[in-house]
Amino acid sequence: MAIIPAAITGSAAAGEKVGVIALVALCAALLLARPSASPRLRAGLMAAVLLLAPVLLVIDIWHSSQLAHLRRHPALAAAALAAAAIVVVALASLMRARPQLLALLAFIALPFRVPIAAGGSTANLLVPLYVVIGAGTLAAAARMLSPRRRAAAERSEAHAQPQPGEHSGAGGLRWALTPRALEHALAAVLALYGLQAAYSADFAKALENVTFFYAPFALLFVLLREVRWTSALLRGCLGALGALGTIFALVGFVEYARGRLFLNPKLIAADQYEAFFRVNSVFFDPNIYGRFLALVMIALMAALFATRSRRLLLGFAVLLAILWGGLLTSFSETSMAALLLGLAILAAWRWDALTTALVTIASGILALAVVLLAPASAHFGLSGEGGSANNATSGRVSLITGGIDLFAQRPLYGYGSGSFEVAYKRHRKGDEASAVSASHTIPVTVAAEQGTIGLLAYLALIVIALIVLFQGAGRSPPRLAIAACFAALVLHTWAYADFLEDPTTWALLAIGLSLARRALAQRALATRPQGLAGVDGEQRQSAQGLGPQLAPQS
Repeated sequence: MAIIPAAITGSAAAGEKVGVIALVALCAALLLARPSASPRLRAGLMAAVLLLAPVLLVIDIWHSSQLAHLRRHPALAAAALAAAAIVVVALASLMRARPQLLALLAFIALPFRVPIAAGGSTANLLVPLYVVIGAGTLAAAARMLSPRRRAAAERSEAHAQPQPGEHSGAGGLRWALTPRALEHALAAVLALYGLQAAYSADFAKALENVTFFYAPFALLFVLLREVRWTSALLRGCLGALGALGTIFALVGFVEYARGRLFLNPKLIAADQYEAFFRVNSVFFDPNIYGRFLALVMIALMAALFATRSRRLLLGFAVLLAILWGGLLTSFSETSMAALLLGLAILAAWRWDALTTALVTIASGILALAVVLLAPASAHFGLSGEGGSANNATSGRVSLITGGIDLFAQRPLYGYGSGSFEVAYKRHRKGDEASAVSASHTIPVTVAAEQGTIGLLAYLALIVIALIVLFQGAGRSPPRLAIAACFAALVLHTWAYADFLEDPTTWALLAIGLSLARRALAQRALATRPQGLAGVDGEQRQSAQGLGPQLAPQS
């Protein structure tokens, strides 16, 4: 086919590896670029990421059966691309006029997945979210390159001062606890993932992860980080998530009553060990469905604790009851554990940490007793005929021990990004769990794929993120809600999968970082003597939460 030159396809193996490394390098540079940096530079980085990711993916799957129809009908492919471009450009024009529309549409699109065949398997991709990210990127680049915006950015850069605690002279430990350190940690994880993809035992999987998840979600992070997160916008996003959660729960109730799923009628691999029906709603996976409901419930509970309106309290109570019913029908133990952690954090904030700790310990002891004493027929029983830890965890014990074995064989650098499934199958032939593509425990997956180097980078990211999100969050219910949701999500990934492959992770980090940075600026402005030079209008605007460079001037 003349569209893809033979020279490109012939050198695809080496070229794709270079392309992946270049793509993650661009993403890292974009994460580290300050809002006051050159608008042309930032717009160029965003455009490069937006273009390179799909190009790499198309080159990788061009000769696969999935694109056979498009190869035979280039006119149809061109028409589809033109239609998609029209939708993205039209949406970008709306976002350029109303930048906060990006945040609302991104949260509405977060849960929706579309099954698409790629790389010999079917992936449930966040196509609506990709459209929002593409439109948001075009709108942001257009604003950056407008003459008025360039002039404002140049003035801001000329008079810019370091963020409180983020200047180069700050001590190492002090700097490591700042929002800037979180951006560096994210950039380091991305860069390392791309480098370790070069020797991966499953490079195709690593390429898919970078192009489907890491690159577009890095763009999402940058876009959301620079949105004006006003109280009204936060309430609007929470309202959208509450409405979506209610709709999904109602769909789940209908599925449970029918005993049949609307989507994905064949139970996914995670369900093959189950002895009972689990609701997926529209998520193709009961654990991802449960995770979404749990995070929405945590955010709603934070809002409930912060409100004094009886009418709102009643509304929150009704929503939480519906969502709790939906979570129960998913039978997702990991989601329930994540919910309990998030609620414990909120309870410690609302009442006191000691009482919360005692109640949490008592609840844990009670749950452990139920697990130990329950019959094997209840699926999670460890006692009785056929009871085992592996059965109780849907085969995950085998996956975890297998991942640990892989780590022991290559403790320093692992088998390469995205390689868990291939490496596991090679070393545990005939294992009934070999169809699963991850260990269902993110630290084990990272250790097996990326070794000690990747594990240290992952742990550093978690620690820095938790410190940045929780530091001073007790004075701000929205910040506390973000921090509690992130902690719950991390716990969920320790018992399931999808950390940086989940856009929710990036969204929580972006909003939490933006709010944390604004809080630092507000405290610095409050403690600065009146009339002291160096606090210009742009700094006051940022400190008051009117947002950095992506938002138009008021």
